[in-house]
Amino acid sequence: VQLQASGGGLVQPGGSLRLSCAASGSTSDYYAIGWFRQVPGKVREGVSCINNNDGKTYYADSAKGRFAMTRDNAKNTVYLQMNSLKPEDTAVYYCATDSARYKFADGSFPCFGDNWGQGTLVTVSS
Repeated sequence: VQLQASGGGLVQPGGSLRLSCAASGSTSDYYAIGWFRQVPGKVREGVSCINNNDGKTYYADSAKGRFAMTRDNAKNTVYLQMNSLKPEDTAVYYCATDSARYKFADGSFPCFGDNWGQGTLVTVSS
């Protein structure tokens, strides 16, 4: 599955951005698809995820109430609507899929991300 992310940019605190990730093939070509972010020197963080096992959307605590992940199955494209952005949301955002079915502990982020697209930079600054 090839992934193409877009939509990053510079936004002021409190602003919004919508990221897109177009995937090749169909939604059945992966077990999960998610958004991750990484700041240089820090550990990669899962942001939001759709796991095909149950079709539910999951969010990291940092994203709950502010971000919304959706999927257009016909286009095999996922979106991440980010609202009320904060400077600490500044990072390179990646979309990634799981090409295998992984087991996750209860309550953990249910996407692993073993297939990555290129990232898109989000900068939140005044």
